[in-house]
Amino acid sequence: MRPMAPTVLFDLDGTLIDSIELIVRSHRHAHQELLGITPTREEILAHVGRPLLEVYADGGREQAEVDRLVACYRDYNLVHHDAMVQPYPGVGAMLEGLQALGVRLAIVTSKVSELARRGLECCGLSQHFEVIVGGDHVRCGKPAPEPVLLALERLGAEAKNALFVGDSIHDMHAGRAAGVRTAAALWGPFPREALQPAAPDYWLSEAAELIRITR
Repeated sequence: MRPMAPTVLFDLDGTLIDSIELIVRSHRHAHQELLGITPTREEILAHVGRPLLEVYADGGREQAEVDRLVACYRDYNLVHHDAMVQPYPGVGAMLEGLQALGVRLAIVTSKVSELARRGLECCGLSQHFEVIVGGDHVRCGKPAPEPVLLALERLGAEAKNALFVGDSIHDMHAGRAAGVRTAAALWGPFPREALQPAAPDYWLSEAAELIRITR
């Protein structure tokens, strides 16, 4: 099957920009400062792709503690953000190639939209996107379909003509639930076996492959 998609939606962290080490360090900082514990890299990566508020609410924490954890995470993240994010190889050329084919592009991320824009701007990618849907725009973030559906609505696009590219199983589940095709970006932090249960429609080993499947 070929998607023939005039619309491609992208996750941000782990898909277009390499911010994984920043995310890991930010989570560890918040846990160490407020909880006195140091989560493993694997524990942190298991939640990449989900909204931060939901991650810290796991385990039934009171809202006041959740808010403190989120604030501590974001304070650290903002201080170190610009020095620690960069685009993945080939992403810029891939986005230019998609636009040359007439494909419309949008971001669907669990991070707040303001920080998503900052990441795109730091990496020189912001000019490619018509729409950015952040975690602050929806009530239920990924793996729920709401952010994907909202991006389609804002673009005036149909799910049957759209493809969602992401690096996490939460991205794949969100895309599937929204009725769009899904493509797994294997240059992110997760190996193929971690995403296999979600049965993506496409497996991408490098960014340039996306141009070939949308022609």
